[in-house]
Amino acid sequence: MKIKILGAHNSESTRTKQTAILIDDVLALDAGALTSTLSFRAQMKIKAVLLTHGHYDHIRDVPALAMNFFLRNRSFSIYTHRAAGDNLIQFLSNGDIYPRFHERPEENPTIRMKILEPLQQVSVEGYSVMPVAVNHSIPAMGYQIISTSEQKTVFYTGDTGTSLSAIWQYVKPDLLIIEVTASNQWAEYAAKVGHLAPVLLEQELLNFREIKGYLPEVIAVHLNPLNEKDLIKELAAVAQTLGTRITPAHEGMVINL
Repeated sequence: MKIKILGAHNSESTRTKQTAILIDDVLALDAGALTSTLSFRAQMKIKAVLLTHGHYDHIRDVPALAMNFFLRNRSFSIYTHRAAGDNLIQFLSNGDIYPRFHERPEENPTIRMKILEPLQQVSVEGYSVMPVAVNHSIPAMGYQIISTSEQKTVFYTGDTGTSLSAIWQYVKPDLLIIEVTASNQWAEYAAKVGHLAPVLLEQELLNFREIKGYLPEVIAVHLNPLNEKDLIKELAAVAQTLGTRITPAHEGMVINL
């Protein structure tokens, strides 16, 4: 399983891109940086996009990706939950800013919407996918993805706050991709708005180890560039304390699982 970090941050600049991850060139997790980081040829390889929630920085490139598919008479699937699907359709449904790609062309819409329910496992383009509800400021789901050919497992939380103990029992990842947005000085605020800081991540990982008996490799995404230097130092301290590997993501990072 080849996992490429297209966007590792929560805001965009020439150096940073909003959150998007690509698995084996065909399965995208969130859409904050799908068109700004991929060639047209690479975009056309995408078969499905899993959206964690409806915030703009996670759905932003869906219309641009759809335009590129539409112009080439191609289509792709979006898998998400009802609330995020509704957010996305509202984004597209006016028709004045973007065409209604979920309805055009009528005989074969560019975007095929697939609504998922938590803990209901589905097959998506050769992967076994299980959505799990997480704690965020709006309804959100993370995804456990198992490569059915390689039997490797990744769990991507998307944006999430604390209280992950309730979901650890359902997942068993080889790789955990988890958001860590804020440095520790903002930990209290982060917890209130459904995000993590390194000190909060440490407790969630301690709970994971207590429940599961091990710790997976950890990749931290959705980093805030304004306090990234502090974040990296604090994540290193958590890794040392727990005796595990925690890597801050960066644009272009490739993990071979």
